[in-house]
Amino acid sequence: MVEHTGERTETSSRRRFILAGGAVGIAGVAGCTGGGGDGAGGDGAGAGLESSSEDGGDGSDGGDGDDGGSGDPMLTDASEFDPAEPNWEENNYLMTAIAENDYFQGSSTDLENMQNRDIDEVAHGEPPRELPEDESDWVDPDELVFVDKPGESGEAQFQETIQPMLDRIEETTGRSVRWQPVDSNAASVEALRSGRAHLGNVSTGTTAFAVNLGGAVPFADPISPTGQFGYRLLAITRADMDEIQSVEDFPDYDVAHTEPASNSGNQAPSALFDQYFDVTPGEDYEVEFSGGHDQSGRGISVGDYDCGPICSTCVDDLIQANDDMDYDDFKVVWASNPFPPGPVVHRYNLHPDLVEGIKEAYIETDWTGTDYAEATGEAEYVPIDYKTVFNDIMVIQRYNGVEYESGNL
Repeated sequence: MVEHTGERTETSSRRRFILAGGAVGIAGVAGCTGGGGDGAGGDGAGAGLESSSEDGGDGSDGGDGDDGGSGDPMLTDASEFDPAEPNWEENNYLMTAIAENDYFQGSSTDLENMQNRDIDEVAHGEPPRELPEDESDWVDPDELVFVDKPGESGEAQFQETIQPMLDRIEETTGRSVRWQPVDSNAASVEALRSGRAHLGNVSTGTTAFAVNLGGAVPFADPISPTGQFGYRLLAITRADMDEIQSVEDFPDYDVAHTEPASNSGNQAPSALFDQYFDVTPGEDYEVEFSGGHDQSGRGISVGDYDCGPICSTCVDDLIQANDDMDYDDFKVVWASNPFPPGPVVHRYNLHPDLVEGIKEAYIETDWTGTDYAEATGEAEYVPIDYKTVFNDIMVIQRYNGVEYESGNL
C-alpha cells in the first residue's frame, strides 16, 4: 500500500463525504446501508464491508474455512457460501459458489428498492430531456432505427436473438424497425444524439452519457425468467493466485479494467475500491484497459492479467460459451450488491404515439416461456425512473469526477 501523500488526502476527503451521507447511494451499492431484497444482502451483506467504512477493510485476516489444500487461508468451500452474508472480509470463494447460489444477479426486489428511494433530483448531470412543446420538433419517421450497445458476442448472433422484439415493436408502432449494431458505447450515444437512431439499448455505465449527450430517455429495465435483476461487480483473480485474498492485494499485481465508461469494469471499482479498501486505481496500481469484459476474463484466465473487476453476468456468459473455461478457474475476493442493467431508451423528441407503442412492446409484453426469454435472459420489462434507479451509477461517476463529454466515453 502506498503512503498517504498530499494527493491521497484529497481522496480521503471524498471518501469522508460519501460515508457522511452526502452520496448515500454508493454505500447502498456496496451493501452498507441495507435495504437489499432477496440476494441483495440485506443489512450489509452482498459486500460484507460495514466495518470497512472505518478501516478500509482488513481483508488480510485469514478465515477458517475449508481451503481444500489451497495456500489461500481465506478460501472457503462453496457449500458454506451464504448469499445473504458472504462475509467477504473473511472469505474467498471459487466462482463455483457464485454460480451454484445464483449470485450473479440480484432480485426484482432490488429493483423495487431502487425505484422507491426518496430522491428529488438526479445525482449528477442533467435529467432526461422533456418532449418539446412545439409539435414541429417531434420526430415521426417511417422507419425506426434501433441502436444496440456493443456486445461481447458476434453481431449476427445477437441480431437473431433480438429479432422477436423488433418484430413486436413493428406490431405496436406500425413502423418498420431497422437494427443498427455499433462497435463502441460512444457510437451508441452519437447515433442517438445525431437522430440517426430513435431507440435502443445502452450499457449501464453509458446511460448517463446517453441522457446528457444523446437526448436519451431511459424507460425500462429487464427482469429474468427466474425473477432476477441486474448484475454485480466481482473482484476476481485466478483460482491458483493464493497471494491475492483481497482487493487490498491488487496493487502488487497486473490489474485489468475493461474500458473507461464501463460501470463494473472501471467506474464502480474506481470509486468502491477507493472507498472501502483504500485502494485507488490509477494511483495504487496502474490501470490496464483490456477492451471489454470478455477480454478481461480471458486475459485473467490465461495469465495476461492477474486480477481485476468484472461484470458478473458477463463472466458467467463467457464461461458458459467456452468449453475450455470453468467456474473453478476463477476466485472471487469481493462482490458488490446489484447494479441495474443497461436500460431501454428512446430519443426525447420521438412522437409520443410512437413512444407509447414502443413502451407497449416492452412493458406490456410477457416473454416468459418464449425462445426470446431463453436466448436473452429477459422475460419481462418493467418501467423505471432514471433519477432513482440509476442514482448509484451517477453517484459513482460524480465521485470519480466524470464529465459527460464524448471524449470520456
